[in-house]
Amino acid sequence: MNLEELKLDELRADALDKLRRADSEKALSELKTLLFGKAGTLTALMRTLKDIPPEQKPQAGKLINDVRVELIELCNAQEKVLHKKAIDAALNAESADLTIDKPIRAVGAIHPLNQIRKRLTDYFVGNGYIVYDSPEVETDYYNFQALNIPPDHPARDMQDTFFINDGILLRTQTSGGQVRLMEQYKPPLKMICPGRVFRNDDDSTHSPVFHQMEGLVVDKNVTLCDLKGTLEGFAKFIFGDDTVIRFRPSYFPFTEPSVEVDVSCFNCHGSGCRVCKNTGWVEILGAGMVNRKVLENCGIDPDEYHGFAFGMGLDRITMIQCGINDIKQLWENDVRFLRMFR
Repeated sequence: MNLEELKLDELRADALDKLRRADSEKALSELKTLLFGKAGTLTALMRTLKDIPPEQKPQAGKLINDVRVELIELCNAQEKVLHKKAIDAALNAESADLTIDKPIRAVGAIHPLNQIRKRLTDYFVGNGYIVYDSPEVETDYYNFQALNIPPDHPARDMQDTFFINDGILLRTQTSGGQVRLMEQYKPPLKMICPGRVFRNDDDSTHSPVFHQMEGLVVDKNVTLCDLKGTLEGFAKFIFGDDTVIRFRPSYFPFTEPSVEVDVSCFNCHGSGCRVCKNTGWVEILGAGMVNRKVLENCGIDPDEYHGFAFGMGLDRITMIQCGINDIKQLWENDVRFLRMFR
């Protein structure tokens, strides 16, 4: 066998033609096996070198190797092209059409009652108050007696109480937390006590279960002026900077003097409307100076320390803020209603 009989030009031309027609990674792999495999054309050609005259072997070996190296490089380059083409095709087949309108998943929101509770809590904590929690199942002592409401006191008739047994009840107010705090710690004290309370009452503005937030400040030289300044700051924060408040004399067994606190109507600004029942004012909470008897019951000297307390219905403030006219809407979990407060 001599150089002419190797037919390298024909083999190269045939390999290049098949390489151009290989349009997939599978076809290219079959071509590489046909050329470079154990039974491949170039592999067999390398075995024929032993039959070539010795003086032609170096030249024949170089020619065969040059063709082999050229075809390997071309096959590797084509393999990269075909691999990218296959990836692009797979991505196009799996891609999502972002132009198609699809239903948007509903996004939840904090309940309006919890929104108001968080706003008020953040406000008072920012003014140096601590948040104190107390039991919802309370004793008669902490719910009534320690707050200057003995068993025969007529103020008990003001609250329809859920009694569990003698001496144990569902708390009608969060004021019991104030007593528990004053028993544990000595003045100066600044606290708020938000939580659920329970009374046997049910109509469009009252519920057997509702929410209160009470505040207490006990220190030396605390006066009614401090209470008014505190509540003015709170009213402006929640209802707007142009809000003003007024005190009306009232009665609570655990405070003396006691006041009802009204704010100027945020809807009509005092001119009279449906929200304020044409009075120009909206009642929001009760407050007063802590009764001497309550301080004594907690082991605090009323001649040295004075305090003020206030209590508000979170449900009522939420209804005022959100324009809700039926307290039951806060409990019904109607999705249409809750979507309004996203």
